[in-house]
Amino acid sequence: MKLVALIATTALTATTAFADGHIDKTDWPTSFTVGTASQGGTYFAYGSGWANLVAEELGLTGGGEVTGGPMQNMALVHTGDAQFGMTTMGPAAESIAGTNPIAPGLQMTNACAMFPMYQTPFSVTALASSGITSIADIPDGARIGFGPAGSTSDTYFPRMMEELGVNFERRNGGWGDLGGQLQDGLLDVIAFAAGVPVPAVSQLEVQTDVNIIEFTEAEQTTIMAAFPVASFDIAADTYTTLEAPARSVSMWNFAIANCDLPASFVKAAVDVVMSDNERMVNIHRAARSSVPENYTKNAGVMMWHPGAAEWFIENAGADIPADQIFGN
Repeated sequence: MKLVALIATTALTATTAFADGHIDKTDWPTSFTVGTASQGGTYFAYGSGWANLVAEELGLTGGGEVTGGPMQNMALVHTGDAQFGMTTMGPAAESIAGTNPIAPGLQMTNACAMFPMYQTPFSVTALASSGITSIADIPDGARIGFGPAGSTSDTYFPRMMEELGVNFERRNGGWGDLGGQLQDGLLDVIAFAAGVPVPAVSQLEVQTDVNIIEFTEAEQTTIMAAFPVASFDIAADTYTTLEAPARSVSMWNFAIANCDLPASFVKAAVDVVMSDNERMVNIHRAARSSVPENYTKNAGVMMWHPGAAEWFIENAGADIPADQIFGN
């Protein structure tokens, strides 16, 4: 069932303070996986990148695993089938409440907050040849690709489209596959919820002319009133197609860790990612938001892993109440 894209590495030396032999690592795992999402999406690029970085710095074997995205990652991390993962705050809240469609009724409370990643904008892309330049232009019964089943996009974007009065046929698939279907005329629109730039959109821009469709102010206001999202502008320099910022909405993403992992291990992994933002930005530009002060974006949604909480309290002056730290 699992397709594994393993970026495996065993470091000869480790450069972080946590990997210099000054702490007891006897209870650390010798390998780990990070639940990401489909190839062609931001989760896969970002997640595989930080998995590789952590593995290299800590002298372990680790890699990114192709998954169905945030909902499945919550389940994998909760059960311990993946040590780490990535999720969006909406799916995280639903999973903790027991409304994750993968396991209805199971409260996935053993997946803990690890570190802030970035905002996921909701954006719409169509071929320029389609003539679709606005949400209102989307034709009745349009074939819309919403990403992998159970992903953040698939969970929320269909509801958003319905809220805006769009009538559509729902299609699912990996972002790369959907991009190919759009180019081949098998889809009318792709509704992306992914960190920007979305690799599949960047690839489409190289191969054909596309329209990146923004929400009107009224549409943005309607969506913000109905869903757990905030206003967001996709910067003009994100894509070659854009000549000005594109109005959007977004939802925050967090890295997650199985709550039972050793605190020292999770603290060390957080240090690798949070202590050098430039390295993360080199992995993916969305990581410009992967900075310590954004720990506040987990506003009581998930319990913090004790090791992660310790890092943010010590290094970012974080005010994390004890009752929001797992095990307290």
